[in-house]
Amino acid sequence: MTQDSMRADIQTIQRILPHRYPFLLVDKVEEIEGYQSAVGFKNVTMNEPHFQGHFPGTPIMPGVTIVEAMAQTAGVMIGVALDQMDTEMLIYFMSIDKCKFRRKVIPGDVLRMDVKTARGKPGGKIWKFTGVATVDGEMAAEAEFMAMIDLPKGDG
Repeated sequence: MTQDSMRADIQTIQRILPHRYPFLLVDKVEEIEGYQSAVGFKNVTMNEPHFQGHFPGTPIMPGVTIVEAMAQTAGVMIGVALDQMDTEMLIYFMSIDKCKFRRKVIPGDVLRMDVKTARGKPGGKIWKFTGVATVDGEMAAEAEFMAMIDLPKGDG
């Protein structure tokens, strides 16, 4: 990843987020505009473990994992904007509000997550984001969420 392109591939994402399989829910992040907005993508595949039980014979991505994918996209955006690769930055959910689900997300879908910062600034601990997840231009979910960003000592 370069600062000019403001994108994050899977290797960059893993240098920012602590999540790993089966809980790393974003494959790439593009259109990163500082800490203001970003677009993340998740390729939904049948081999994901939640499809074994949600629901057998009718696999549907759980809504909470869609919200988590939006949050991970926001985490990558902040990590890129604040240059937090390889630093052990942690991000914790504080709240999820105005969450709505509009469409099923199933294996074979490409989930697009558009996230924007509603409140927060470099050096701040508490951030608020809005997110919209779509498949083929159709809204699957939307939510507002707050997070606490725990930067490693000496950063901020």
